Amino acid sequence: MALRTLPWRGLVCSESVRCFEFPIRFYATKTKLRKLRPMILKRIERRAQAYPVRATIPVAKEVLVTRDILFHGVSILLKSIPIMACKFCPEIFIGEQGHKIQTCWGYKHRAKNRVHEWVRGGLNDILVPVQAFHLHNMFQPVITHNQRFDFERVPAVLELCWQAGAYPNDENLNSSNWSLEAANDSLHGGESLSPRDLTSVAQETLNAWEILRSGVEKLLLVYPVKVCKHCSEVHVGPSGHKARLCGVFKYESWRGSHFWMKATVDDLVPPKIVWSQRPQDRELVDEGRKFYGRVPAVLDLCSKGGAHVPAKYNCMKKVKGSSGPVSNEIRKSIALNFPGQQYVDSQAWLESEYGVGK
Repeated sequence: MALRTLPWRGLVCSESVRCFEFPIRFYATKTKLRKLRPMILKRIERRAQAYPVRATIPVAKEVLVTRDILFHGVSILLKSIPIMACKFCPEIFIGEQGHKIQTCWGYKHRAKNRVHEWVRGGLNDILVPVQAFHLHNMFQPVITHNQRFDFERVPAVLELCWQAGAYPNDENLNSSNWSLEAANDSLHGGESLSPRDLTSVAQETLNAWEILRSGVEKLLLVYPVKVCKHCSEVHVGPSGHKARLCGVFKYESWRGSHFWMKATVDDLVPPKIVWSQRPQDRELVDEGRKFYGRVPAVLDLCSKGGAHVPAKYNCMKKVKGSSGPVSNEIRKSIALNFPGQQYVDSQAWLESEYGVGK
């Protein structure tokens, strides 16, 4: 790149400070990119020879193994623990009956704050499938819009592990194996587990969930993965594809090409946050939504199966929190039993003092 310097230089002088010279440089605005293109292509080819990184191959293999354990464990837990899914939105609830919190979007996002209409859920409602194009080479040319049907769609985690040096079986690469119909068929006809076996399966599933997310996070430090800013499209590679698939639904504001940005663990392994029902909660109602906890669906499923939840999730579950607003009867009983003390509503005090919850 051409570099141009001016004959004069800026001087900063004062009586008590020694004079310093600061050279002022200006870069040329006109650059011949055609001459730089061959050099850039050679640099990309040399970079491709450094992948896969040998240190990440054991991590990728561990991610594949724990992914199979996670899918198998969740499918076993769903035989004993029911799950409900909303008919019109992605909301799910771990339990026999759905909650009454009004957070439904409605059909095609045409409404807000409606009561959910619950139906029986399945495996894909908890483990949300995230697919990406299967590349023949990590640094191959960018996929155009007309080439979108020439490449197979596979789970994004499997594609990441494949580029990291772990080669899964062809059955795992087939995206149709994890369809909703196949997952639901595998759940019927299973025998019920004993409480001890159910707890063991739940604990192994929760451990596999933690190992899977930590392993994917390590791989993202080495291998580039992109996600669209306006939709959930994921591309495993140094640059995103050019398939114009963004905003295909009417309720999506952006339409056309994807706007790529750096992906995180939640983009490849969505946590699927759900409302958690604690032992002190009789039922989840709309008036007490500020008091209920929200945790990942896999964590809530394993905790109801008897698994020990790590302490880092206590703030999300609100384990020792109140089950709802305090009624006037409880305030009167406190005033009668403790006449010298005044009841203070913690939620109202936080709103009045610090504006929390407004």
